[in-house]
Parts: sequence; structure tokens; C-alpha cells
Amino acid sequence: MNHRVSASSLYERVRHVVPKAEWMSFEDDVEAILELKRQRNAVILAHNYQTPEIFHGVADIVGDSLALARKAIDVEADVIVLAGVHFMAETAKLLNPDKTVLIPDMGAGCSLADSITPEDVALLREAHPGVPVITYVNTSAAVKAASDICCTSGNARQVVESLGVPRVLMIPDEYLARNVARETKVEVIAWHGHCEVHELFTADDVRQLRENYPGVTVLAHPECPPEVVAEADFAGSTAVMVDFVGRQRPPRVVLLTECSMSDNVAVNHPDVEFIRPCNLCPHMKRITLGNIRAALEENRHEVTVDPDIAGPARRAVERMLAI
Repeated sequence: MNHRVSASSLYERVRHVVPKAEWMSFEDDVEAILELKRQRNAVILAHNYQTPEIFHGVADIVGDSLALARKAIDVEADVIVLAGVHFMAETAKLLNPDKTVLIPDMGAGCSLADSITPEDVALLREAHPGVPVITYVNTSAAVKAASDICCTSGNARQVVESLGVPRVLMIPDEYLARNVARETKVEVIAWHGHCEVHELFTADDVRQLRENYPGVTVLAHPECPPEVVAEADFAGSTAVMVDFVGRQRPPRVVLLTECSMSDNVAVNHPDVEFIRPCNLCPHMKRITLGNIRAALEENRHEVTVDPDIAGPARRAVERMLAI
């Protein structure tokens, strides 16, 4: 993004998803953040679930977990601000050990990351000796360090099949594991973690959406329960959803994922009608323009990773990125 743009010119990008009066309340923070990025040689990485004023207003690099991990490697700034949740900031730090990585709110966690510990991984290895452990990136660095390789929702099947083994452990998202298991001949052993946003969707929701909005195309995230994925027209990561909408241009679409995703995709596709069944991620919504500004002004909430953990965790992430 060109750092010389102004807050008022940025509004043209989001004007059909953010009311003008609301944007005016953002402008002071947007202008301040743009200037702070110049002063500190900083970049902002924003996940697809951030609100449009962050995603389209101040972010330099945007995408799903996999895209942010890949692009973080090539960042040439001194400071990275992660507009997302804590495990994403840890991943950025793993891939940029010499850079300052900030998260605007330390309370931006994740139900999946909280659902498993390194001790749990050790017990799983005891119960399933010799079975490789594939860890979803939605986990702490300590859990990544206890695993063999990472995956995202966008490359999970590819990672599973790349190992060339008949059986794998996939942690911690049970539904992602079960959805991948349906697509591969590899036996996938799951853990019992769930995303508190995606587990709320039901197959009845999909049927009701079809009844209420005839002709709607339903896209589901693979963290949704398998019965929801089965009812949908298409399932994939947030990046795959973005690509689907861009290629297929469905007249009417619903994205069964976090609420802000639809707003961000709609910015680039004003001709598509987005139906919004709104499940918000309380952790993602802890990130605001105000605390992004404070993070840059005060070097607030620097993310560090214990060196004993960082090495093996980085290897697990880099093995994924190499596939």
C-alpha cells in the first residue's frame, strides 16, 4: 500500500460497506497510523477477519493465516504489527526473529489455541507411537514446537498427503480433521478442539438460508461441523473463499465464517449480494484502530518466543511453507 495516501482518499475503497459518518470517526486514527508507519518503518499484517477500516484502511499485508505466514518472511520493515490474534503474532515472530513484532491487544486469543497444550501432544504421542503430529497454525508456539509440521485450513489435505504415511494426528480442530479425512485415504486422528465462531453454524442454518434467499451460493469454512460442510456448495479457507467469489461471481452468496470477512470481500465485489449470518470472533474484535495506534506509539505488547521453543516451532512452520 502507498503510505502517502490519506484517510479521506482511502474512504473511496470502503464507501459502500462503511457509512461516511462512521468513517469520519476513524480518520484521526487512520492518519496517525499512516504517519507512525512511516516514522517507525512499520508494516501492519491484517487477517481476513479484521474490520474494513483496518483491513482496507491501514493494513499493508492482508490474507488468511497461510498468506500472512508466507508474506511475513519477506517483510522488510523494522516493526510488524499483527492485526489478528496472538498465535499469528507468534508465527510472525518465529519467521522474523530479529524484528519487533507487536500485537495491539494481548487478550486477542483463540479458542482453538486454548484447547491444547504441549503436555496433551506428549500424551497423544504416547497413545499413538510413531504417528506424525500435524498442528494447525491456530496454536501456541509451544504446541507447534511439540509437533512435526504445521498446516492451515487452506493446505491441510496437502500437508496430510505429503507425509506419505497411512495415519496422522491432526490437532487441535476436530472439525477440520474430520473434513480433511473425508477427502483423503489417510487415516486422520482428531483432537476435540473447536473454533467458537465456526462451531455455531448448523446444517439447519444452511437449509434456512436456502429457503430465505433462493439461489444463494453457500461457502463454508472447513472449521465448520462436517454436516455444515456437506450442506454447503463449496468449502475452503478464507483465501479460497475470496478466490471463489472472484472467479465465479455468484449473484448472491453467503460465507459461513467470521462476520467481517463478508464486508472485506464485498469491497472488491459490489456487484455480488452478500448475505451475512453474523458470527463475530470476540478475539479478532479486540483489535481496533485505537489500539493499533497505541501499539505503534508506545511499542506496546511486544511478542517474544522462548528460544528453546522458537527453534522447533519455526521448523514446523517452515516445513509447511516448503510444501
